[in-house]
Amino acid sequence: MLEKMIIGRYIPGNSIVHRMDPRSKLLFVFLFIIAVFLANNVASYAVLLGFTVFVIALARIRPYFLVNGLKPVIFLIVFTLLLHLFFTREGAILFEWKFIKIYEEGLRMGIFISIRFLVLVLITTILTLTTSPISITDGLETLLNPFKKLKLPVHELALMMSISLRFIPTLMDETDKILKAQLARGSDLSTGSIKERVQAVIPLLVPLFVSAFKRAEDLAVAMEVRGYRGGEGRTRFRQLSWQTRDTGVLIAFVILVAVLAWVRK
Repeated sequence: MLEKMIIGRYIPGNSIVHRMDPRSKLLFVFLFIIAVFLANNVASYAVLLGFTVFVIALARIRPYFLVNGLKPVIFLIVFTLLLHLFFTREGAILFEWKFIKIYEEGLRMGIFISIRFLVLVLITTILTLTTSPISITDGLETLLNPFKKLKLPVHELALMMSISLRFIPTLMDETDKILKAQLARGSDLSTGSIKERVQAVIPLLVPLFVSAFKRAEDLAVAMEVRGYRGGEGRTRFRQLSWQTRDTGVLIAFVILVAVLAWVRK
């Protein structure tokens, strides 16, 4: 399952979302995260889901590929739903069996929070799937430029965030390889008591941390060999260009917020 995780990966393409300026996509994702909290009823969450499906269609990402790559996250979404089902005790009782009680408010909040979590993960995943790491770095750096007046290392912060995103699938791939190697040696992580399972995970974590530090060291050496000395004096081979479609995505966001504000009443 881990080798199929797509969060942080970049899939080259020629869709309208791929061709958009990274600054507009970053702005949209940031604003969308805020707008999601406007939803408070069935109609508003339906609007969010419909808009997310529309974005996926524009990006030309196959739904099966997207869902299959987000299976680990879907597990967390289901876990969140179950937590609300069993621990939110408000409203009428919908189901009761022995000590298990499911309340109306628990079901409602569980579904709403799960949908909120799902659309946030989908939109941010679309960002990484359609934007190369170097474009994300350039876009972040440009958006954070005003903070240079506060003596913040904008270029370094943008580069660090971009590398962190890129390392997610790399570490997942490494974890999967180590896990398969441990299973081949007879290690079993799926049976035994909780204490035994925790002890069995330690041989997995140690080589993972060693591999992560090794990759970080290799990256640092590669950047130093190529003469990287920070953002001062650096030029870009690809210049960012704001197009009409980038303005369109911000207009689409304004329309989305207007519709959410209307249906939440």
